[in-house]
Amino acid sequence: MGDVDNLSLPTKLPDNAVVCLMAPTASGKTSLAYELYETGRFEIISVDSALIYKDMNIGTAKPTQSELEQYPHHLVDIIDPTQSYSVANFVSDTQQLVEQIHQRGKIPLLVGGTLMYYMALFNGLSPIPDTDPNVRAQVEAQRQQQGIEALHDYLSKIDPPLAERLPIGDTQRITRAIEVYQQTGKPLSYWQQLPKQALSDNPQQYWLGLAVMPDRAWLHERIALRLEMMWADGFFDEVGQLLTNYSLDAQMPSMRCVGYRQVIDYLIATDHPLISQLKINGQSVDNKGLEVNEAHKSIACQDMKNKALYATRQLAKRQYTWLRNLVASHQPSDTLQTSGAQTEQKVVHSFDTIQDAKAYLFSRL
Repeated sequence: MGDVDNLSLPTKLPDNAVVCLMAPTASGKTSLAYELYETGRFEIISVDSALIYKDMNIGTAKPTQSELEQYPHHLVDIIDPTQSYSVANFVSDTQQLVEQIHQRGKIPLLVGGTLMYYMALFNGLSPIPDTDPNVRAQVEAQRQQQGIEALHDYLSKIDPPLAERLPIGDTQRITRAIEVYQQTGKPLSYWQQLPKQALSDNPQQYWLGLAVMPDRAWLHERIALRLEMMWADGFFDEVGQLLTNYSLDAQMPSMRCVGYRQVIDYLIATDHPLISQLKINGQSVDNKGLEVNEAHKSIACQDMKNKALYATRQLAKRQYTWLRNLVASHQPSDTLQTSGAQTEQKVVHSFDTIQDAKAYLFSRL
């Protein structure tokens, strides 16, 4: 059942608790969240960088409208796919929500698989200033006029260590680094080395992380099944509708989400009419008028599905790595476990299955 040690945790979950249910994609954490919500003690906060987008439903495995009505989620459908939402935005929103939920006498239940968000909550963020919208607009204009390669060259002059780490295709991080420099006069790497501030360090709150790391073969089967259901439910058509309804760029964070990125690549490879609605790095994409036969489309379609499956499995692999790091950084100290001393203010425990995490948590309600 993982590393749980009863001596290191309160017998009952305190009212000032913040519970984080952390697990890879397709592992079953949402079902457990619904069961916990039904106890009447919790409010759900989504920790998913894809569920924030409106109209991106099938490819993100977003709860249905009826589920959202029965089990309300904070931080779902909060921006449209053309907008950006940073880790700092998430931490700020979560801080406000945690305080509000506690004031209502409930326990915040954070559920999702965006481990970068969890790392920010438990390990903290560097005190990087929020970007001024005017500065962001100026940098975006630079990108569209000069191209991302020119911006990467500029970054190598103002922040060489960071430029060396970022590939030229990482548009989001390159533009963010330039925004920070133009706004503050200091490179992003300077801000990143400053002491971090963690929301979970609040001494008035008890942060409990449940890190579920199931058998990988079992998870891979679940991922494959989920993707097949997505294709059957109309995932491809959903992307087409997004391109029709929004002015989207292939480099926008929303279109870089797993699955959506592979559909975009397929549209380009098959010279699909929908690509006339798309931009890449601010530049319009024109149909080339290629003669694409049905055999080519069929092969490209299967390639799209294979790449989406591979990308989702790679995402799960990264999630396991982040989870192990979180557990290693925040497991109970040996002294506490052997002495039965006062409970630590924040801790992360690992479990082999969702069922183990459920049994542990329900025993403390």
